[in-house]
Amino acid sequence: MHQEVKKKIIHEYKTSSNDTGSPVVQIAILTQRIKDLSAHLKLHPKDNDSKRGLIKMVADRRRLLKYLRDNKQEVYENISGKLSLA
Repeated sequence: MHQEVKKKIIHEYKTSSNDTGSPVVQIAILTQRIKDLSAHLKLHPKDNDSKRGLIKMVADRRRLLKYLRDNKQEVYENISGKLSLA
């Protein structure tokens, strides 16, 4: 992912001026990385190392979404609606 794209995502989803690591920002960044890697795997289906990375990213995003669902229901609904998840 290019640095400009990452900065744009952080700027769009941040909750405060210094926010770069909140669950919402992490979920948004992981979602973009998952989309990029999925496109790569459509062109290179035998790239098993990338498949493993994709599975790990999906699991990380699922874990963060579960945390938000359990602790901050409104934020969970907002982010899942914005990113078209669930």
